Amino acid sequence: MIEDPLFYLVAVPALMIMGISKGGFGGGLGVAAVPLLSLAISPVQAAAILLPILIFMDLIGLWTFRGKWDKATAKIIICGAIVGIAIGTASFKYLDEHTIKFLISMVALGFSGNYWLKQRNGAHPAKAPSVVRGGFWSVIAGFTSFAAHSGGAPLNVYLLPLKLDKTVFQATTVIFFTIINYVKLVPYTWLGQFSSENLMTSLVILPLALVGIVSGIWLHTRIPEKLFYNLCYSFLFLTGLKLLYDGVSGMLS
Repeated sequence: MIEDPLFYLVAVPALMIMGISKGGFGGGLGVAAVPLLSLAISPVQAAAILLPILIFMDLIGLWTFRGKWDKATAKIIICGAIVGIAIGTASFKYLDEHTIKFLISMVALGFSGNYWLKQRNGAHPAKAPSVVRGGFWSVIAGFTSFAAHSGGAPLNVYLLPLKLDKTVFQATTVIFFTIINYVKLVPYTWLGQFSSENLMTSLVILPLALVGIVSGIWLHTRIPEKLFYNLCYSFLFLTGLKLLYDGVSGMLS
């Protein structure tokens, strides 16, 4: 088990944020968990420690939002993400963590900025589902989820313009991440990511995520839909800033 006090200092906010996001509030802000833990340990080890926790939280989310997801949309994005995971597995030894963070930040910042500009120019109609757009962004989501559990930003680029009901939106992301996180168990095991130290650390910090997910579920039922989407885009923008800082500083170091 990890004994460094710094790790547990950053694990508290990281797991709370991830839990709240999984519980239906925060619109993908859980992407910040790996960068936060990376302040104390390597991103690869952080991803390995978080995956069992994510899977446990997915089961809670799956029960909470059972049967409420958009089946057609879920089918498109899950198939694309599996392709992305396969690409990530094949290129694991060549992945540049900082470049990935930088690219994700550009997507998150550009997309959220575009949303706020459109808000100033008036409301726009919801986009129709698209196999091409959904497949493209979900492949990227699968790839970045494999690398750093950061598939939320690319996925939201496709899902948010559909303007789904907030509960349908959350349920669809829950079924998406539940399935792809279980799929990731195969390559993570094959690549030797689940050491006894990592698994024991996952068990120790699990209660923090549980507190977070209960908080997220409570907030989800009390936030109006327009406010929910405004907060989602705001959190997406903040996440983009964090990833931009990590990516640029890493490439310059």
